[in-house]
Amino acid sequence: MPLLIHLLLVVVVFFLSVVVGVATAGGTYDSAICERSVPCGDHVDIRYPFYLSNTTEVVNDGSSSGHCGYPGLGIICEGGDHAILRLGDHNYTILDISHDNHTVTVADSDVLDGTAGGGDCPRVRHNVTLPPVLTFTAPNNDSIAFFFDCNSTADAVRQPPPYIRPIVCGSFEGRQDRPSFVAAQPDVADETEWFGLCREVVVAPVLKNWLVNKENYDRLGRDGFGAVLKRGFQMSWDPTAGMCHGCEQSGGRCSYDANTTFLGCLCSDGHVSNTDCGSKMSRKRAITIGTSIAAGVLLLLLVVVSFLYIRKRRQYKMSSSSRLLKYTTSGGTPRSRGSSDKFMESGSFHYLQTHHFSYEELEEATDGFSDARELGDGGFGTVYKGELRDGRVVAVKRLYNNSCRRVEQFVNEAAILSRLRHPNLVLFYGCTSSRSRELLLVYEFVPNGTVADHLHGHRAPERALTWPLRLNIAVEAAAALGYLHAVEPPIVHRDVKTNNILLDANFHVKVADFGLSRLFPRDVTHVSTAPQGTPGYVDPEYHQCYQLTDKSDVYSFGVVLVELISSKPAVDVTRDRDEINLAGMAINKIQSCQVDQLVDHELGYSSDEATRKTMTMVAELAFLCLQHNGEMRPPIKEVVDVLRGIQDECRAEKGGKRDAPLASPCSPNTVHAPWDSMSTTPHTSQ
Repeated sequence: MPLLIHLLLVVVVFFLSVVVGVATAGGTYDSAICERSVPCGDHVDIRYPFYLSNTTEVVNDGSSSGHCGYPGLGIICEGGDHAILRLGDHNYTILDISHDNHTVTVADSDVLDGTAGGGDCPRVRHNVTLPPVLTFTAPNNDSIAFFFDCNSTADAVRQPPPYIRPIVCGSFEGRQDRPSFVAAQPDVADETEWFGLCREVVVAPVLKNWLVNKENYDRLGRDGFGAVLKRGFQMSWDPTAGMCHGCEQSGGRCSYDANTTFLGCLCSDGHVSNTDCGSKMSRKRAITIGTSIAAGVLLLLLVVVSFLYIRKRRQYKMSSSSRLLKYTTSGGTPRSRGSSDKFMESGSFHYLQTHHFSYEELEEATDGFSDARELGDGGFGTVYKGELRDGRVVAVKRLYNNSCRRVEQFVNEAAILSRLRHPNLVLFYGCTSSRSRELLLVYEFVPNGTVADHLHGHRAPERALTWPLRLNIAVEAAAALGYLHAVEPPIVHRDVKTNNILLDANFHVKVADFGLSRLFPRDVTHVSTAPQGTPGYVDPEYHQCYQLTDKSDVYSFGVVLVELISSKPAVDVTRDRDEINLAGMAINKIQSCQVDQLVDHELGYSSDEATRKTMTMVAELAFLCLQHNGEMRPPIKEVVDVLRGIQDECRAEKGGKRDAPLASPCSPNTVHAPWDSMSTTPHTSQ
């Protein structure tokens, strides 16, 4: 009986806390802040859901402070004249905000103020990274592709198609010996070979109506692209997504802290609610009514629980073995069965700013998820080939099951891919909504399989990957990782392997599978987390110390480099015991000056001097990436630079040009110079 009384008290306390919690979260704030409109310059009024980032903090409970507005929409008003929105690490000047259409138009500040150089022909130096609450407005936006510092000896560069315009502005800051080009992104969707011919490819969003304007388009290679860039591009926010919708419908305003955590709904009377501001009845009346309801519920519960208690005392004779059988066949505990549903109801899913497909549309596109359409395994789901009603060929990933961990990986991959744009990352089209009968992710279809398929899988007998192609795959995969590590906040892929590097029809790289990826704050040296990944690729320091860093991706990429030069899988139990792990085998062979026993000789290592030299240099770079101590590994940006230098060496040798002689093929120090003076930061706990 004491247990029953205790249970009833818990129920009553819980119910009252819910009722009171609906009324208020127990905090106050300056109610004038959310209604305030702050002018910045002649054309921009900063008001909700935007906020003036350095002056409009509101205090909820004395320990947490946040803003009246959406995460990522803080505006800096420079000198009272320019409204600046930070996207990633870069400033963008706000040209217009339409609260009726929920759109904001911005332009790269470097382009507008001339710090990008070139006057009317600026050199765009970075891609765009969006916060989770913003998305590109597809009907109004297009993109311009820039190909900087291209190989002047390549046939494609010497005779480009008419829609790829050479940049001929005299003020443009580019290398005279390596030309640069510009084109409308839709025009070069199939010109993927250009990505490997130029040192840098940048895709900049622009307003479609200014790009297709005949005057700008005809002089795109002169000052036309500068004129279009200065008109900016448009983004939108969805006021019906996430926890803010209910808050705003009730007359409140959302508040988030600096870490984009939802703090509460700011009500017009100066109080803070957990979710929304409720109806217009007074808080006292709401609590009175809630208490009356709680009393009635208590009485009903008392009757029901008493009945169940008596029945249980009389009839409960189940043995321990039968209870175990009942538990096993019931599908687990209610908690385990409901965990994924709770996760899907959280704000993490609703803030995915991407296109939502219906389950029926994707079922039709894949012929009912036919076995004949199955492409393979995608980490936490099966991948099928499909064709949408608009004719697009897509890859559809279908979640294995709705466990909490699987749903978290699903949302993680969708959230990360929806905010990334890079030529060497798989293009994400969208996903099903949280209310769909199944969880499905939709990507572009990449037709040429994985690098693993071609190196040591079912397509290895085709011998399609020559050494120059493999070197280009290394450059493009490293460039994709470099982009991930450079966005704000940085992203650690955590599952870099040849099975996650896809190849298009022209053997260009598309890095995929972001289910295990993690956002990585810049102000910490590591993130403590249980090691996850694929055996043979997992950073040993991460495995031992549970400390994930960006150097963990560098280690995994080092294994990929060894696979490219050896055509061997990362793990092979048929090899000798001390060579089962390819990374350990590679370190031993390179240290013993036995690179020739590691490489695939069918690539020309023994017959071609240029191939031998460049394969040896890649082996030495892999040696540095595979160092057990993460601090001794190079950052991925320097790995990209070294690989591009090796690629230039390869092209020069093939073209008959003789540069300075390379170091000895078996010296593991040949490419060590770029990191000799590199400063490191100890991995101390945060």
